[in-house]
Amino acid sequence: MSDTPARMAYFPMFVDVNDARCLVVGGGPIAARKVRLLRKAGAAVWVVAPQLCDELAEALQQGAIRHLARQFEAQDLDGCRLAIAATDAAAVNEQVAALAKARNLPVNVVDEPALCSFIVPSMIDRSPVQLAISTGGASPVLARLLRSRLESFMPAAYGKLARLVDKHRKSAKRRYPDDGRRRDFWERVLQGPIAELVFAGKEAEAESVLTGALQNEAGELPRGEVALVGAGPGDPDLLTFRALRLMQQADVVVYDRLVSEPILELVRRDAERIYAGKSRAEHSLPQESINQLLVRLAQEGNRVVRLKGGDPFIFGRGGEEISTLLEHGVPFQVVPGITAASGCATYAGIPLTHRDYSQACLFVTGHLKDGTVDLNFTSLAQPNQTVVIYMGLHGVDIICEQLIAHGRAADTPAALVQQGTTAEQRVLVATLKSLPGVVKQNNVKAPTLIIIGEVVQLHERLAWYRPGSEVRAADLPWGVAAAPHGD
Repeated sequence: MSDTPARMAYFPMFVDVNDARCLVVGGGPIAARKVRLLRKAGAAVWVVAPQLCDELAEALQQGAIRHLARQFEAQDLDGCRLAIAATDAAAVNEQVAALAKARNLPVNVVDEPALCSFIVPSMIDRSPVQLAISTGGASPVLARLLRSRLESFMPAAYGKLARLVDKHRKSAKRRYPDDGRRRDFWERVLQGPIAELVFAGKEAEAESVLTGALQNEAGELPRGEVALVGAGPGDPDLLTFRALRLMQQADVVVYDRLVSEPILELVRRDAERIYAGKSRAEHSLPQESINQLLVRLAQEGNRVVRLKGGDPFIFGRGGEEISTLLEHGVPFQVVPGITAASGCATYAGIPLTHRDYSQACLFVTGHLKDGTVDLNFTSLAQPNQTVVIYMGLHGVDIICEQLIAHGRAADTPAALVQQGTTAEQRVLVATLKSLPGVVKQNNVKAPTLIIIGEVVQLHERLAWYRPGSEVRAADLPWGVAAAPHGD
């Protein structure tokens, strides 16, 4: 077997077309896509075509392009930096390619690699950071798939981070004349709290910290930080890009019992894991201890992820935790997650609002700090609204009883979603009157979510996610099938 490396199909390069005349032959949607890219790079775009599609016509009206309303002619290539042929006439495309090559002018013919002297790759644009992905024309679809994979690891603010680094390159070179030390410094900047400040939209604070480190004789950078990350209701595909990135950079992950195992599998392999789960009357760690634990871990220089089910700020005690972090001056950020109400209702096929059934939605927790059920039932019992109850499993009897006592109809549709969005999801559909019995009959276990309101009756028609068993009150001896209110 030969050790000679395979020849590259194309030499990768980036071309400066700012203010340069670039020719696009063709006036349809495909040509419009190429014009869009050229305009983004600052090119002076000339389009040759008898007619323009709507997008190009609008660009012409805005003065963003020049238009030659006729067929292509050889002199159209005069003074051009490059040319792109994007017509549906093969003969025209071949003519453009041949004439451009005769002038040693770079030319691209859309979807015809054999006629091209350059190709347009699939791109990720985080200007000034740019990534280009090419399969040499073999499979544009594969190039797009690879781009989508890489997109998830490249925050949109990478361009801002690159500009910040560029602004301070000379200062860093003076501060660290040695290449090795300077490289180590930038690696710590680009993978630590300064980068995260930029990604969180705190560019001024990031620059202040970076400037301070360059002026500090020791050149010290902050190392410890905490990210409160919403892990969503259970399905790992519902994680945000930022959540996944932070989970894979973490030194320590402090997680609760609502974080599913498939999500934990996405955490960096060598990260320390600390369980801080809480169930009713059983706390692995009291909340005050969790708060102090986060402070201590960050002060030891760790990148800490506090991984919480759902969203950190919706019954997740995220506010309590960041208050403690603020008191101790610990850098932190909060990454929102899809809250259980949204995720579970969606996977159960129950819209939380619907113009025919519900004009409002209330989120409440089923138990208070002392473990009692003491809600404003007068407010919750109002008609034409959806009530979503977190952690209401153990108080379901009292909740249903009090809602009926305060005026909500006994036959109001109600649903309980167990382990929503996961492969173990179950949806129990009943009414306010029958829901407690349905729960007892089916040996329901936490985590669960209760949804009350006329929107529940849409579940039967809209339920698109059916991973496991589903029980309706109509299937039980004492049940009453959910029906439109008043039927």
